[in-house]
Order: sequence, then C-alpha cells, then structure tokens
Amino acid sequence: MPTDANAFQTALALILGMDPVLLGIVALSLQVSISAVLIAALLALPLGAALALWRFPGRSAVIVALNALMGLPPVVAGLTVYLLLSRAGPLGQFGLLFTPTAMVIAQVILILPIIAALTRQQIEELHGEYAEQLTSLGLTRLRRIPTLLWDARLGLITVVLAGFGRASAEVGAVMIVGGNIDGVTRVMTTAIVLETSKGNLALALGLGLVLLVLVTLINGAAYLVGETARRRLG
Repeated sequence: MPTDANAFQTALALILGMDPVLLGIVALSLQVSISAVLIAALLALPLGAALALWRFPGRSAVIVALNALMGLPPVVAGLTVYLLLSRAGPLGQFGLLFTPTAMVIAQVILILPIIAALTRQQIEELHGEYAEQLTSLGLTRLRRIPTLLWDARLGLITVVLAGFGRASAEVGAVMIVGGNIDGVTRVMTTAIVLETSKGNLALALGLGLVLLVLVTLINGAAYLVGETARRRLG
C-alpha cells in the first residue's frame, strides 16, 4: 500500500496504466449516471414544458413543490427508494434493491426535479416571446411543446448537463440503494469513500481525479453551449 507521499504518483500510474479495477468503477458510474439522465430528461423535459404552457388549479403549488425538490437531500431520496424496493416494500417482488437499476431510480428522482424546473423556466420565457406567432399558426398547447423544446434546445442541453453533473457526483442515495458491492454497484463516489476509509489513498485519489476531470468537462460543455446560445440569440 502506498504512503501518503507517493499516493498521487501511484494514482496517476493507475489512471495512465488503465487499471482494470479503476476502469470498471468508472464505466459503471458512467453507465448509471447516463441512464439516469436519459430517463429523467425524457420525463422532465415535456413535464417542464407542460407546466409552462398550461394553467390549472394548484399549478403554483406544483411549481413550488418542484422547485423545493431541486434541493432534495440525496439520503432522503435513497431512503425512499430503499423502502419502495425492499422486501417489505410495494416493489420488493422485483428484487431491484442493491442493483444498478436501483441506483438509476434514485438518481432519476434526484435530477428529474432539476431538469423539469429549469425547463419550465426556459419554456415559459420563450413562450412569452412567441405566443402570438404560435397562436397565429393555430398550434394547440400540446403541439407547441415539441416546437418550443426544439427552439430552446441549446439552453436545455445545459440543463441536462447540470443534471448529469448532479448525478455523477452523487454518493448518499446510491450507497443506500446500491450497497457499494464490489464489481456490482460500486461507483466512483462510493468507492472513494470506501477506499479512503481503508487507507487505500492511491485508488481513492485516482478515482477522485477522474471524477474531477469529468465534472470539469461537464461544466466546460455547459459553458460552451450557453455561450453558443447567447451568441445565437444576440
């Protein structure tokens, strides 16, 4: 086991040497987070757009609840999914607890409100600008959703990337529902916690560097997309 002095050097060696353990953890992390973001985006984008276009009793309460859920504590989301998927829970018969699927479900619950709330804000602003033109074209509110989503696509890419950043850095919820099982549900964040507690600083640091690079790339992509959208809109 490397000492603290050469842990960084060993961590770089693990990354550059394509250590199979490290690569397996990173691959599972990306698989879980990308799956969660795709599912959340498919649900949240039309939901946010619908909230922006329709007026109904209790709409304000729904918006407040959605905004509040943006700050949902990960451990609460994890506990909720755990109770649903445990043997005594309503979905326990499917045996999903302590699997990557359970981790995906937990991450979807965390990032869906973020994507939906930010989508609602963008679509509401965009609809305010183009409402008269859309009305003159005879588009119903339902038909306006794909039109507005497409027109706001650059800004919404930034929203989805924000959701991915939240998912990839999550530790509490996925540890509760995934169990941090080696080779099965061990992702970067949970592995960092475990390896640090074991004193295996090289692997923990290597995973931390990979995670840091990943988060930096996500934020860089979000910035570039945002700048492109601003230049396009003048």
